[in-house]
Amino acid sequence: MNYFNSTVIVLAIAVWYFYPVASRDISSECDIKVEERAVRGNSLTPLARDGQKVRILFGYYDCHDIKRNDIVLYSYAGSGSDSPLIKIVRAVPGDSYKLQRANGGWHILINGEILKNSEGIPYLVSGKKYEMLALYEPGYAVNGVNENTYLILGEIPSGTVDSTRFGFISGSEIIAKAELAPH
Repeated sequence: MNYFNSTVIVLAIAVWYFYPVASRDISSECDIKVEERAVRGNSLTPLARDGQKVRILFGYYDCHDIKRNDIVLYSYAGSGSDSPLIKIVRAVPGDSYKLQRANGGWHILINGEILKNSEGIPYLVSGKKYEMLALYEPGYAVNGVNENTYLILGEIPSGTVDSTRFGFISGSEIIAKAELAPH
């Protein structure tokens, strides 16, 4: 066996040996505390209804990235520490963000597509909700959503107590992931 063949065999063994370590499931290393709670309010209807049980995964984002369409708990100063908001992540870092005039208000565009709720109804904001979201358009339309910054919304197309009211949020304000139980 020549030097080249020996090197290839040793490299193949090294890749096989180290690959599982690099691709292991880190969720077993996360300290995730799971609680069951009930949804309060109707800002996520019909996706989640008032009183519906959800599993809350505290510590989940210590080991996982926040992804578009994740349902999250947000520590909103206006809701009190015992009552975080439950919302849906609609834009993540790097996404392009733009507002587009529409009949009766403004559509939210993420990566060039009109943003819609779970029923396929486009979000349509106006008044102060439009004014809040318009603050972010100049930078995010060109450069994309900033690192560690997220757009979170409820299911009501005209907006709720969500980013239409308080703007884009920092990932550090997302305190848990929520998983919906069947209706």
